Amino acid sequence: MEGAHPLILKKIVETNEMKTEGYGIDRFSEQAREKIRIACQAPHAEVHFLCGGTQTNSIVIGALLRPCQGVIAALSGHINVHEAGAIEAGGHKILAIPHRDGKIDADQIQKTVNSYQHDLNREHMVMPGMVYLSQPTEYGTLYSLKELQEISAVCRENNIPLYLDGARLAYALACPENDVSLCDIARLCDIFYIGATKCGALLGEAVVIPREGLIPHFFSIIKQRGALLAKGRLLGIQFQELFTDDLYMKIGKPAIQAAKRIREALKQQGYTLFTESPTNQVFCVMSDREQKELNRKVTFGYWEKFDDTHTVIRFATSWATREEDVEELINILKAL
Repeated sequence: MEGAHPLILKKIVETNEMKTEGYGIDRFSEQAREKIRIACQAPHAEVHFLCGGTQTNSIVIGALLRPCQGVIAALSGHINVHEAGAIEAGGHKILAIPHRDGKIDADQIQKTVNSYQHDLNREHMVMPGMVYLSQPTEYGTLYSLKELQEISAVCRENNIPLYLDGARLAYALACPENDVSLCDIARLCDIFYIGATKCGALLGEAVVIPREGLIPHFFSIIKQRGALLAKGRLLGIQFQELFTDDLYMKIGKPAIQAAKRIREALKQQGYTLFTESPTNQVFCVMSDREQKELNRKVTFGYWEKFDDTHTVIRFATSWATREEDVEELINILKAL
């Protein structure tokens, strides 16, 4: 909800009157790419800067898939629920499968692939062409290193690209329960993006392709889809700052601490947590009356109906969440 980290704004102001090349070939963008390669230990990776998550998912998935292919994702996956049909609008079906707290596993993926391969009518069906994950998931949960390794192995065995949506990746990396590093993601995924819009930047996502050439002419595809920012340095400068002095690795810590306090306060007040998310998203069950009262003083996210008289709502903290904001929310909850 806030703008951007002060160091990012400072750098944008400092460089405001400089003349640079457009479309992301400026020196700031090149320096940012190199810093990302170093952080991922992927020296030959392609790095492309886009503006937003839905835009990124739509372009990456559309560029990876053949016309007759679809993307395997959790039923709760962002591309399946909260992107207004962007993937389908691009001509591809989402092969949505059941999840557990937002996560899918290697066995489910293999079964989905097997179901297609063993069906005698498969030539009339949508072929599984890639796998989509997000870290954290839409329920704020995390894939462990073991889970990611297993999924990666299944994808590579079946020659299906693995794509990871990192819109909130900074909050995963800052979480004490997390055991997956940027290097692990670069090693195990065929393509992923490092989110900045929700992680301290004004806007921006960095698409990382560890194996150069996975998507030929990706730059031109971005341009064709109207997503190539003319003043590309505005993205490069922000990622350059985020990957200076490990800022991106640390920027999510206040959000994790704030979310933990909110979860503890909810439990103390007798509320039921819908899921034990360890990251910056807090899901709880509230009666319709409590939700109505809370809505008068607090902005929160509606998630889903729990039963006829209760709803699951979401609180989301961020890099900019202040202690006084958390205290005020806790006091409001106590007064409900």
